[in-house]
Amino acid sequence: MVSVTQLRAFHFVAAAGGYSQAAREMAVSQSTLSGQVRQLETASGVALFERKPRGVTLTHDGEALYKVTSRLFAALAEAGMLLKSPQVEGGRLRVASDGVVHCLPILRLLKMRRPKLAFSLIVQNSDSVIEQLLEYRVDIGITAQLPADERLHVRPLTHMKIGIFLPERHPWAARPELSLADLEGCPFVLRERGSRTRAVFEQNLAQKGVTLGPVLEVSTREGVREAVAAGFGAGAICDLEFGFDSRLRYVPLRDASICIDEYVVCLDERRRLPIIADFFACAEAAFALPAVAGAALTGPTPASLALAAPALTLPASPARSGPAAA
Repeated sequence: MVSVTQLRAFHFVAAAGGYSQAAREMAVSQSTLSGQVRQLETASGVALFERKPRGVTLTHDGEALYKVTSRLFAALAEAGMLLKSPQVEGGRLRVASDGVVHCLPILRLLKMRRPKLAFSLIVQNSDSVIEQLLEYRVDIGITAQLPADERLHVRPLTHMKIGIFLPERHPWAARPELSLADLEGCPFVLRERGSRTRAVFEQNLAQKGVTLGPVLEVSTREGVREAVAAGFGAGAICDLEFGFDSRLRYVPLRDASICIDEYVVCLDERRRLPIIADFFACAEAAFALPAVAGAALTGPTPASLALAAPALTLPASPARSGPAAA
């Protein structure tokens, strides 16, 4: 007979990708976990893992079961949260975001509202954020990708304008703005394809018929910033994400009309949980959003959402090298 204990052991091993990490997270011995999973496989007659020298991978049946256990333990956690007082000062929240600029102001307000809050934050690309939500791995997502899945509840957060950043000694660094035509033939450092910032930047270039010079692809934002600082070319970035770096200067693109929209997303079935409702309330406070009650947004275009949620504009400080960090 299959037990919840065996299913929990399987779930944690699958999520961690191995017995050692799962044992640490569950504070039990590795042999205990291994025995519980082995009992589950014996009772069901199904192989759930392929054992490898370093960790394990799920079999086809294991992947199917993991989807079920993800829903099961998410529902158990949801039941526990619903049974707590709405005024609880703590709680646990898992957040996935395509950057830190937007989520940190929200989490700061949420921490003030819930002083004992424990949260985890993972930063991934927009597609991965949606995937994490649908697999019950996180509770809230912040993403530039407008999801079309009806299982998700979506709120517009803000939108950002595309600009470029350059080494501080670059001849353009002192200019108040540039046009896209100025970038013709210029060397650039860009994220790999799949980056939302790169995609929108290239859409703006195509709209004006501008062709860049040599492009160096770098896989991380930090890598792009270091390559630009080292003089390999200019970089593309959103105004609110530039922050402060004394080596670099941000320059707006006055005719880059296509912006990046950001959204707050959760599973529709979970949006009334007190801690998730609090996160949305803090998002409204942090970004001056109009409060919206009712069902999830279905099918609007990014442009129409931008009308409902004005961009967050912050005055630039003379001491900074770009827009004020959000």
